[in-house]
Amino acid sequence: MDGAGLSIPQTLDEARAGFWIAVDKPLNWTSFDVVAKVRNALKRRYGTRIKIGHAGTLDPLATGMLVLAVGQKTKEIESVMAGAKAYTAVLKLGAVTASYDAESPEVPTGQPIPPLEQDLESELRSRFTGSVMQVPPQFSAVKVGGTRAYDLARTGRVAALSARPVNIDALAFRTLDSRHWELTVNCGKGTYIRSLAHDIGQHLGCGAYLTALRRTEVAPFTHMHPIDAVLAAIQSS
Repeated sequence: MDGAGLSIPQTLDEARAGFWIAVDKPLNWTSFDVVAKVRNALKRRYGTRIKIGHAGTLDPLATGMLVLAVGQKTKEIESVMAGAKAYTAVLKLGAVTASYDAESPEVPTGQPIPPLEQDLESELRSRFTGSVMQVPPQFSAVKVGGTRAYDLARTGRVAALSARPVNIDALAFRTLDSRHWELTVNCGKGTYIRSLAHDIGQHLGCGAYLTALRRTEVAPFTHMHPIDAVLAAIQSS
């Protein structure tokens, strides 16, 4: 089930019985864009519409593993969403944004950026691993009174979002340059890496936001396929 092989069922009955596709979501695509492309390709192949969904949204500015469930496998989406995930991210220090990523304008904080030394890295790991209380970003799909938080945020309103526990299993840091760190994260369901970046910046006192994010694993899947390869495999006889 690691997804290393890209096998598309030959018959409609086999497709309806269910299968998984782990797609490498391109930059600036929404998760719905990927689902729509694959759904249309499957409809052309089998001559009828087949149920399809994804196990965990990726933001348009994020890339990487988006697990699609087809046919009866859509009933197992929740079990995959509950699994562990791995990410690599790039943090820009010394500035913040309203969305906690590059979607919103950068606001420099003017505060000094501490060097990433061993003691500081140990401190950050201690503070941000295990069970951590995290507030979702204002620009998120969390619903507040039936409305998505990002819909409120884009009209200038602030949603009252509560902190909730998430589990972060492991963190690793690497300096890229004087203002950018690379962060690798192993975490559980519901963790917002944008919020983690923001919270790390607040802890450091200099502010931080995400400039890049890539999801590399969604347990039990460890291998993903470019969208062009997926569409080509579906379209081939």
